[in-house]
Amino acid sequence: MQRFADVLAGDGVDRGLIGPREVPRLWDRHLVNCGVVAERLPQGCTAADVGTGAGLPGLVWAIMRPDVRMTLIEPLLRRTTFLDEVVTELGLQNVEVVRARAEEVTASYDVVTARAVAALEKLAKWCMPLVAPGGVLLALKGRTAQEELVDARRTIGRLGGGDTVIRTYGAVEVPTTVVEVSKR
Repeated sequence: MQRFADVLAGDGVDRGLIGPREVPRLWDRHLVNCGVVAERLPQGCTAADVGTGAGLPGLVWAIMRPDVRMTLIEPLLRRTTFLDEVVTELGLQNVEVVRARAEEVTASYDVVTARAVAALEKLAKWCMPLVAPGGVLLALKGRTAQEELVDARRTIGRLGGGDTVIRTYGAVEVPTTVVEVSKR
């Protein structure tokens, strides 16, 4: 994880994947924020991170959970190039980088996640079709999670979403808020 943090603080900033002001808070705001949710992943599951950007949370989860088969979905070439380089540098055998928009992906996954990509209603349209029956969408959200869920409930239901709950993870100053949507 330290090697990933070093890459983010160096190449990640140089290549515009994270802002230079994020470096001092890289651990608490990004790595720990993502990492505390890794415990939620079922053993040996397949997972996809939609709009992964710099690999958050996907690479964090892949590092913490080598039993999970992680797919990083990102449409921008400069980002997928960076991600491919990081996967190689860290020697991660459980990660695949896919350059595509979520709507173009035909695979399904036990867990689909996204962090800081879009409002939940829009996110559900991109992510729910990728969630396998019996799987779950884990949308990492902030303080607006409840409001976004109210706005997205109808869309989530139409896309096969079942039980929905908002959970927090991490015994840290600012816990990670996750909207969890099970697929029927």
